[in-house]
Amino acid sequence: MIQFKTIVVPTDFSPHAENALGYAKELARSSSGALHLIHVIEPMVYPVDWGYAQVGFIDVEKEFVKAAERDLGTLKTSIEAEGIPVTATIAHGKASDCITSYAMDNNADVICIATHGRGGFEHFLFGSTTERVLRKAHCPVFVVKIQK
Repeated sequence: MIQFKTIVVPTDFSPHAENALGYAKELARSSSGALHLIHVIEPMVYPVDWGYAQVGFIDVEKEFVKAAERDLGTLKTSIEAEGIPVTATIAHGKASDCITSYAMDNNADVICIATHGRGGFEHFLFGSTTERVLRKAHCPVFVVKIQK
């Protein structure tokens, strides 16, 4: 049987990511592996001029980091209570690049990631982080499709 000792699990704290985490926990239990949670904060786009009063973008970004630290800490504590070793990381940059780099740097055996199921025009405009991770990853990628 293939052993998954290092399992990278990207999370945006959505129900889709929570579903993928459930699969990742089962992989970890069956292989005595460890989870590596990663949350990516993508760069904010700063408008040149909205014609309104200044907005404190640096404060907004700090709030994103603070919320991510809180949510990752809660998630880490609950997973550790289940007896699964877990590491939690916040990265900054393009999500697919951060996820694949983190997986490579930590010799991941698998990346367990959710798909949000965008379709049509929205998919054309934004693409898919999951698709980009599939193309760039050095290791297998376990894609968990949304349950409807």
